[in-house]
Amino acid sequence: QVQLVESGGGLVQPGEPLRLSCAASGTMFNIWTMGWYRQTPGKQRELVASITSGGSTNYADSVKGRFTISRDNGKNTIYLQMDNFKPDDPAVYYCNYYRPIWNRARGDDSWGPGIQVTVSS
Repeated sequence: QVQLVESGGGLVQPGEPLRLSCAASGTMFNIWTMGWYRQTPGKQRELVASITSGGSTNYADSVKGRFTISRDNGKNTIYLQMDNFKPDDPAVYYCNYYRPIWNRARGDDSWGPGIQVTVSS
């Protein structure tokens, strides 16, 4: 079991960067994927960015070139650097941990409680 806690969110001024952190506790296995998702009222939760234990990254088209995901395996932590905010970016951001399991359709899947990101107007 893995527990996730997000931090670093809040109110950000337009044009200012923001960095989210997600700290994982529990056993980290050799192969996993962690990612950031976001959700606004009335919309489905969507993938923002993901990173594998090997360092491969994937981004939603809407954030590619503006957001950067990174990891610190020694700290069991991933980050999301967010720059050049756009109107669709404010949301609740969730950290996700997924570990595939051999011979199973679904592996281990954990979520953080979410953290609010709001852009001042």
